[in-house]
Amino acid sequence: MRQALTYDDVALVPQFNNIPSRTEPLLESWLTREMKLDIPILAANMDTVISSEMADLLIEQGSIPIFHRFTSFDEQIAWVKRYQNKTFISCGIQKLDETRQLFDLGAAGVCIDVAHGHSDRMFAHIEELKKRHPDKQVIAGNVCTAMAYHDLVNAGADAVKVGVGPGAACTTRVVTGFGVPQFTAVSDCAKIAEKLRVPLIADGGIRGSRDVVLALAAGASTVMIGKLFAMTKESAAQKRTTAQGLEAKFRGQASADFQNEFYGGLKAKTVAEGVDFWGPVTGSALELINNLLGGIRSGMTYGGARSIKELQRKAEFVQVTSAYGVESRPRHE
Repeated sequence: MRQALTYDDVALVPQFNNIPSRTEPLLESWLTREMKLDIPILAANMDTVISSEMADLLIEQGSIPIFHRFTSFDEQIAWVKRYQNKTFISCGIQKLDETRQLFDLGAAGVCIDVAHGHSDRMFAHIEELKKRHPDKQVIAGNVCTAMAYHDLVNAGADAVKVGVGPGAACTTRVVTGFGVPQFTAVSDCAKIAEKLRVPLIADGGIRGSRDVVLALAAGASTVMIGKLFAMTKESAAQKRTTAQGLEAKFRGQASADFQNEFYGGLKAKTVAEGVDFWGPVTGSALELINNLLGGIRSGMTYGGARSIKELQRKAEFVQVTSAYGVESRPRHE
C-alpha cells in the first residue's frame, strides 16, 4: 500500500529567482493538444456555475467557457450559435448525434463528462466523435490514475480531466470508498502526460491560488474550478438575499437536489454522491480571476519561473504535516 497526498500535505520549496517583476511571468497554457489559453483557469461546466454572463467574462480574460449539458438542446444550440469556436459543449456517453450537430454548428470541442471516465463506453464514444470530426477537440474525464489517463489518450482524447471526489459538493469518496487524493492523482497522471504531450486538467479541490499553483507545478496545464466561481455574482447559481447578505446555491450534479430537478429523482438502487448548500456571494468573477492570477504570478516568482512549463520543471515538493497549515496562517495572539 502506497501513500497518497492532498494539496494540504505538500508545499513548494522556493527556487533561485532572477525575475525582476511579478508581472513578467506568462500564464498561457495548453487546454488541449491544439488549443492554447491565455490563462490556466477554467470555470467548471456545472449548472450552478456557467452562464452567458460568465462565458463573456471568461472569453475576455483569455479562458474559454465549457457549457454544461443539463438544459434543453435548443438552449445548447443557442449557446453554440452565439459563441461559435469560442466555446466547448458538454455531453455524456449518450446522444452522439446531438453532439455531432453542435459540432456542425461551430462548437470548438466537447467535454465528455462522466463521473468514472475509465470505461470501454468512454473509449468508444471518443473514437466515434473523432472519426467524424477529427478537427474538434475532445476533453475526456474524469479519472484519477495514470493508467486511466493513458487509456483515454490512446482512445483519442485531446485533454484529460483528472479528479475523482475532491470537489466541494462531491461525496463520492464518502459513499463509495473510491478516489485518489488530488495532489497524487495530478502528479501521477502528469508523469505520463509529459511523455504523451496531451494536456491534463486538474478538476476539483481548489480553495484558492495556493492550490492552483500546486496543481500547475505538479503538472496540470489548466485547473478547473467549481465552487469559487459558483459563489460569484455572474454565476448561474440560484441567489437569495438573507440577513447576512446575498447567498448562492452550489450543488454537485450527483446530488439529490440536482437529480430530483433534472431526472425527477434518484434511480432505483442508486444513492446521491453529492450535496447542495448555500454560501455567501464573494464578489465578481473578475475579482476572483484577478486574485487567482495574482497568486499564480507570485508563486511563479518564488519558483523562479517565467512560464508554467518552467514552474513544472523546477518544482521541488516537500511533504508537510498539519502543523504547516497552522504555521502558515496569520496568528493574532
